[in-house]
Amino acid sequence: MRLHKVYHRFSIFHLPKQPLILSHFLSLKPPDRPPLHLINPFSSSSHATGRARAMTLRSIAPVHAAEGDGGSNGATRAASAAADSEDSSLGNGYRLPPPEIKDIVDAPPLPTISFSPHRDKILFLKRRSLPPLAELARPEEKLAGVRIDGRCNSRSRMSYYTGIGIYQLLNDGTLGPEKEVHGLPSGAKINFISWSNDGAHLAFGVRTDEDDGSSSKLRLWVAETKTGKARPLFQTQDIFLNAVFDNFVWLNNSTLLVCTIPLSRGDPPKKPLVPRGPKIQSNERKELIQARTHQDLLKDEYDELLFDYYATSQLVLVSLDGIVKPVGPPAIYTSLDPSPDEKYIMICSMHRPYSFIVPCGRFPRKVDLWTADGNFIREICDLPLAEDIPIAHNSVRRGKRSIQWRADKPSTLVWVETQDGGDAKINVSPRDIVYTEPAEPHENDLPIILHKLDFRYGGISWCDDSLALVYESWSSEDVYSDPGSPMLRRTPSGTYVIAKIKKEGDEGTYVLLNGSGATPQGNVPFVDLFDINTSNKERIWESDKEKYYETVVALMSDQDEGDMPLNRLKVLTSKESKTENTQYYMLSWPEKKACQITDFPHPYPQLSSLKKEMIRYERKDGVQLTATLYLPPDYDPARDGPLPCLMWSYPGEFKSKNAAGQVRGSPNEFAGIGSTSPLLWLARRFAILSGPTIPIIGEGTEEANDSYVEQLVASAEAAVNEVIRRGVAHPNKIAIGGHSYGAFMTANLLAHAPHLFCCGIARSGAYNRTLTPFGFQNEDRTLWEAVNTYVEMSPFISANKIKKPILLIHGEEDNNSGTLTMQSDRFFNALKGHGALCRLVILPFESHGYSARESVMHVLWETDRWLQSYCVANAGEEPVATEESSNKDTSGAETKVVGAAGGVTEQPDQEPDRIHIICESSLW
Repeated sequence: MRLHKVYHRFSIFHLPKQPLILSHFLSLKPPDRPPLHLINPFSSSSHATGRARAMTLRSIAPVHAAEGDGGSNGATRAASAAADSEDSSLGNGYRLPPPEIKDIVDAPPLPTISFSPHRDKILFLKRRSLPPLAELARPEEKLAGVRIDGRCNSRSRMSYYTGIGIYQLLNDGTLGPEKEVHGLPSGAKINFISWSNDGAHLAFGVRTDEDDGSSSKLRLWVAETKTGKARPLFQTQDIFLNAVFDNFVWLNNSTLLVCTIPLSRGDPPKKPLVPRGPKIQSNERKELIQARTHQDLLKDEYDELLFDYYATSQLVLVSLDGIVKPVGPPAIYTSLDPSPDEKYIMICSMHRPYSFIVPCGRFPRKVDLWTADGNFIREICDLPLAEDIPIAHNSVRRGKRSIQWRADKPSTLVWVETQDGGDAKINVSPRDIVYTEPAEPHENDLPIILHKLDFRYGGISWCDDSLALVYESWSSEDVYSDPGSPMLRRTPSGTYVIAKIKKEGDEGTYVLLNGSGATPQGNVPFVDLFDINTSNKERIWESDKEKYYETVVALMSDQDEGDMPLNRLKVLTSKESKTENTQYYMLSWPEKKACQITDFPHPYPQLSSLKKEMIRYERKDGVQLTATLYLPPDYDPARDGPLPCLMWSYPGEFKSKNAAGQVRGSPNEFAGIGSTSPLLWLARRFAILSGPTIPIIGEGTEEANDSYVEQLVASAEAAVNEVIRRGVAHPNKIAIGGHSYGAFMTANLLAHAPHLFCCGIARSGAYNRTLTPFGFQNEDRTLWEAVNTYVEMSPFISANKIKKPILLIHGEEDNNSGTLTMQSDRFFNALKGHGALCRLVILPFESHGYSARESVMHVLWETDRWLQSYCVANAGEEPVATEESSNKDTSGAETKVVGAAGGVTEQPDQEPDRIHIICESSLW
């Protein structure tokens, strides 16, 4: 088998009798996933199951939507006061931001689109706007790192679709009339949409609202794509989906394997009034167990019983005619994976003993092989509890992992096993070994060693008996040398393999490499025709460099078996510009004619003429930095002068100055605005410096975080100097903000660079690194190995240095590792203890990101008011807080305010009601 090796590397291997190895250090990325679900610029994530699972290819929304959004205002106090007048529409102390912000956030969301397996139909999955707070107030169980809605028996905080429109993709690339999926109950909430392999049916979960405001349990529905008619799949009314983990999968075009709530299950276990004994954890064996700061862990025996109750499923086979057959014993099934030939099912489950210090992803895990009709064949592996995975990055679980079916074979298993004990700090060669064997090997047959890797295994892209790519990676930061990813085609069995291309009159073997095309001028995506025998490349498509940002999303001409003729190539592309939102096109060879498929309206036409520029500047140590500068529509620096400015960023770690200085992203990408994005304040006449690079570099044996504060300040100083030099930002009116690690950055900058910023906004952050003693972000050392670094990086320790106004916002139910709500509570108390001008807003029932309309609007109001008071009004001296600064009603979002000047007093706290939100997620 021939191998083709690279750094962050892949290996192309052929299968002749005598393997031939070619080494090329190209930094190839794993391929984009199959193009079944495409997320438009403003969609929520989608989730689907099935053998040909619907995979998101490209999310055009900002990558750190939950960690890079924020806000600032730049308007008048009168406008802020006008927003206060709208309080009555929300009540409970929640406020609305000014109309120019609120109207953008309340704009109807654009649909998500999903292509059929044969690329002849498209679904428009209709979505709702921000959910109301009442919808998030439902009780949830926090068990083993999973949040469960007990009434639905699913993950809590799930988003959903409100309707499905089916469109025929015509031969000329245009869409036929909409055929709406009908027959659904009123107010249906739709989840987990999955195509059958032949595209004739859709399967999906449906729930509805109950009279008490809760959601009903999920029922499995199917719809015919030819007619749009939908119906419940189960003929009885007592069979419900268990959607805590995997929920259903198509076994073939007429049969599904479904995780259901066991019919014999009774009421949930009741919490004993008197515990059986104390809660005890022991390490009398002196095992070395280190774990990062996980949330929502099991706490006691009662939690274990609850986890069993909600997570346990009964598997059933059900055909489209409603015939039901229970298979296997009840268990906590976490994934269902049919073989390409539909003869076998790989079943993954978890079992006891559980853990109180790690989430369920590390619980004992069993993988079995069944026949397609539900009969047990053999055990593939049974992995023990994995509490002791080292905290170093690239560390993994011991034993078989990444067990998958070979995509180009009927039923061949492939997996990888670590040779370093799972510890990335151990130097050993090989580090990982890839094995393969048939589903039912002969007696005494040993697994075949497919490949040995010196780096950590990253997956395999299969083609056929003559070609495959194995990916291994360790730490790859050089984006300029990335040659792209191989494009995949869909097989008749519903798997995805590397597409082989043939040229007329040419006997060579080619693949398509689809790359982001990072350059010093920004990303210029491309498609190269790569000769696997000679390694020669021919560029056959490239994005427009001047005005547009275009990407190739997926192959659309992959219906026939065999090599694909180049002159019949057809691909799906996306196209956008600074002011034009993303549309999808069908691009056909040989003319390369593009036909527009979608015509989504501009989501916020009031900002359609905003100004966007990717700017470059230099840190004082010579590191090249970049940022995206946004200016309001119709802004003229000569006429309007410098503006108040909000910088919003998120630091990153690098091992070299060259890599840190490389440009990422494109100046022509559309300015996607999320519900809490800083770009909302363009409507308030702010200059926004989005994503200024804050590289923390540790070259050679140096550790990046040992000079974190110095590099942080130097990067921020360079960014501030650049916007002042350009004349777009007022020197005394520059605010800094960030979410999560960006909030940590914000607090540190106010502590160590108070001369740069007038105020700050820090959302959902961690401020005391001693509370995350076993590592954080890319820091692999423990607190005890790097005491000075942990202490010096913690703005909590420097709370006495913070003299500029800082607004802290945090979700009361934050589930993110390391960012416990307690972090903001304790930081606020430290600031208050030193008389700092600060404000703490705790959002009831919100998690790491904020979802409810009331919460989102209040966050925008808080941010708008804060920046109005301490940025726009800043004349170079410490601003004086006014009576308007005090919160008038604390019965909604809990607010604490401390004034260092102007007599602002702390407001009384009240216990808020409990609320939670739903969003789709999957453990595996």
